[in-house]
Amino acid sequence: MTQDEIVALAREAHISAVFPASEKSLERFANLVAQEVRDRIMFGSRDDWVLAEREACAKLCDELSDKHTWEGCYADECAQAIRARGEQA
Repeated sequence: MTQDEIVALAREAHISAVFPASEKSLERFANLVAQEVRDRIMFGSRDDWVLAEREACAKLCDELSDKHTWEGCYADECAQAIRARGEQA
């Protein structure tokens, strides 16, 4: 997935760099990314790009976490959950 595609999914999940991301928004984002990965797997083989894509999404969450340190920001947990999915594969 390109960075633009990841940003589009984040926007679809109502995540922005200006306002706090709710746990629900981050969960929706993770689900959108997972669905995109599943869709791509259906039309191709599962290679290292799947892990790379997960890491790219986790890094986006890391960036959100670095920019926002308010209480209730679940970006760290989102990044950890995405990386954990890669370890289960």
